Amino acid sequence: MNSEDDPTLLTGAVTAGAPSPVPSSASTAITFAPGSIIAGRYRLVALLGKGGMGEVYRADDLTLDHPVALKFLPSAATGDEATLSQFHNELRVARQVSHKNVCRLYDLGEAGGRRFLTMEYVDGEDLASLIRRIGRLPHDKAVQIARQLCAGVAAAHDRGVLHRDLKPANVMIDGEGDVRITDFGIATATADDTRQFVGTPQYMAPEQFSGGAASVRSDIYALGLILFEVFTGRRAQDSKTLEELKRFHETGTHATPSSIVRDLDPSVERVILRCLERAPERRPISVLAVAAALPGGDPLAAALAAGETPSPEVLAAAGESEALGVGRGLALVSFVAVALLAFAAASQRTSLTGRTPLDVEPPVLVDRAEQLVSSVGYDEPAGDRAFGFMPFEDYRQWLRRRREPRSTRWDALSSGDPSGVLFWYRSAPGALIPVEDAAVTLTDPPATETGMREVVLDPRGRLQRFRSVPPQFDDSADPARAPAWNMLFDAAGLSMSAFAGATPQWTPPDFADARAAWTGPHPLLQDVTLRVEAASYRGAPVFFEVIGPWTEPERMQPDRTSLADFILIGVLLGILATLLLAAAVLARHHIRSGRADRRSAWRLTAYLAVVGMVAWLLRADHSLNLEGEVGLLFREAANLSLLSLASWTVYVALEPYVRRLWPDALLGWSRLLTGHIRDPRVGRDLLIGMAFGVALALVDVGKATIIPALGQSAPFPRYGYGDVMLGSGTGALWGTLLESASAVVAALLATLGIVILRLVLRWRWLAIVVTWIFLSLTTTYDMTAIPMSLAFPLASGALLSIIAFRFGLLALVVTWFTWGLIEAVPMTLQLSHWRAVPSNWTLAVLVGLTLYGFYASRAGQPLLGRILRD
Repeated sequence: MNSEDDPTLLTGAVTAGAPSPVPSSASTAITFAPGSIIAGRYRLVALLGKGGMGEVYRADDLTLDHPVALKFLPSAATGDEATLSQFHNELRVARQVSHKNVCRLYDLGEAGGRRFLTMEYVDGEDLASLIRRIGRLPHDKAVQIARQLCAGVAAAHDRGVLHRDLKPANVMIDGEGDVRITDFGIATATADDTRQFVGTPQYMAPEQFSGGAASVRSDIYALGLILFEVFTGRRAQDSKTLEELKRFHETGTHATPSSIVRDLDPSVERVILRCLERAPERRPISVLAVAAALPGGDPLAAALAAGETPSPEVLAAAGESEALGVGRGLALVSFVAVALLAFAAASQRTSLTGRTPLDVEPPVLVDRAEQLVSSVGYDEPAGDRAFGFMPFEDYRQWLRRRREPRSTRWDALSSGDPSGVLFWYRSAPGALIPVEDAAVTLTDPPATETGMREVVLDPRGRLQRFRSVPPQFDDSADPARAPAWNMLFDAAGLSMSAFAGATPQWTPPDFADARAAWTGPHPLLQDVTLRVEAASYRGAPVFFEVIGPWTEPERMQPDRTSLADFILIGVLLGILATLLLAAAVLARHHIRSGRADRRSAWRLTAYLAVVGMVAWLLRADHSLNLEGEVGLLFREAANLSLLSLASWTVYVALEPYVRRLWPDALLGWSRLLTGHIRDPRVGRDLLIGMAFGVALALVDVGKATIIPALGQSAPFPRYGYGDVMLGSGTGALWGTLLESASAVVAALLATLGIVILRLVLRWRWLAIVVTWIFLSLTTTYDMTAIPMSLAFPLASGALLSIIAFRFGLLALVVTWFTWGLIEAVPMTLQLSHWRAVPSNWTLAVLVGLTLYGFYASRAGQPLLGRILRD
């Protein structure tokens, strides 16, 4: 085992307060002859080397019958307190580091008045001698040595130890060709004052020449110089004196390794040059980052092994390399396909839009509404119009309040009399410009302009409500004509002769100079009495509505929120506010500490902004009214800005903690954000997220079918309720985009909550339990059969917790997207039906994503394994 065998100023170690390392005859003379017995235990075999810090002998440990190395202090240094302190420091510091690539030190002894260290004997030669002997190492061997060097130095840094004298002469290559780092004589703890000018000048970092402290990154600089020699066979620079070396660090630049070795791997050159950056902050943050950048590195495993927080770049480079098994992949694909078909079939029988007969196409209903408006005397052409479907919420609530039979109460929706879904049509002389949302609805914009008209039909085209805003100013003196009420009765599918006159009770929404009312039986439902309220202005109908026992006065609606719902909503809003406040505090901390992954945060917010804007362009009711269109644009821009800001804050707040506590959860997500969409990890997370998403939808189907099958009060299914997308291909597209954005936001908030719980509760199992309870609360709705109903939100919460803790952020986003999309879209297996457009689109999108996930998860391997290969 060699010691420091180069006595020149620039390659020999110098220590603060110690004499020059140039040896003298007194200090380097061989004091002990081979065969001498030292301390009654060690028999010297041969001198291995000598230098400024003494002599190193090979010896046999007679007690343990094991070869060792003995490092003696020079005789002249026996009384030197500084040298003795350094000798003790080497033992104290080196014994803190236990690693296969670090030479082990055993004990401190004394013989003949001279102190010595016992250490592991390495049968080999130092790296400096090896490079002088053979020159440039073969590439594979050089990578092996580089990786082992990184492992040994990282082990020292992990124990808080700086070597401060890394150089080829202090790196041994044993008989197996493995690296052993030696000579921790001037090593120190990272927390100690490291401003002393110590080390070997040729391998010291520039900041140490200007009085800066030694640090992890000064060790990394020395490591870069060693790697330069390993891969090129030459030193990075050849200053002859200390002054030349100082001038080089002030003004010079290192030669590039590729200028010496033309065929050098570019990744090797990049990492070497990064290590040799003059500014410490531009060097890799850790030795593990150096190891990760070497060819064939496993950056995430290296970071986790050292207990470090992996950088965003490390996560992005840590994609899956192995393909998902064919059996598992096909099982997931099959489950998603079968579950989608099962959900669509169940949705037809149990959801609001599935139960409700919807046989008449929207264009026919529009034509019906326009003919009705014309038939009662309003012939002027409309400047703008809008239409759509909406749930008949009053009727649904009425069915819910009925006592008998509660297990089959939703079966009444199948008759369509009355209908659980209504069609609305609006027209105006000018542009219809919404003031609350991007799209026109029955109530937005408010009907305040003269000539605005509303028609509400059931899906079979029967009139339920009519409204026309009378003129604000009218100087006509013509006598009023009799209103054509019989035409409106016929349009409603009612016989006016079956109704008797009654005293009006419902005030029309607009001014009217005449009112009328009738009561009569429902044409199909026994024991149900209908009421018809009407009003006219100067003989022209301005209001007509068919009122049943289910109709609630919409301008006098009481608050239907129960105490339990009120408490639940309050708890959820409180949690949301707490999460956002915590996100702001954590984001500020991460920005100031430089830990935030701003690049990924901006990519995320850019996606949300672009998706939101595209969805708005497809969804909004645009017009040629410049003022209205600018208002719509600015309102949407404000909403998107607020959403983007909140999402950016949440992501910056949670990402560094997830990267530190739970890095595996970000692997697929990081790969996706960096554009590696065909990465196997992305494909795996996509497949698993799809499977969990459809599983969550099946849980909701189970709640809507199992509870009534057991004779309990039937809950109202929340799926298939997105009537706004009925029959609209454009609606299906913007609905898909909005669901993807909503899924990202929901997953980020859930992950932030998990991070906060992990930090506060400490115990992982407790965080999992609390997360499960919280996520179960978010899926709680229509608790009609407690405690039986509790099983279903608890199951949903369990599935969400599993996907979050086990599979990570990308899988959670995909889960929420899949779950939300198939529940928002009215699903049907009648593929040729007019309302099947969004259903067909959704099924195609989800099946396509599932197949793509399987394709990506196979990592370029044959999709069906040996079947296709053979």
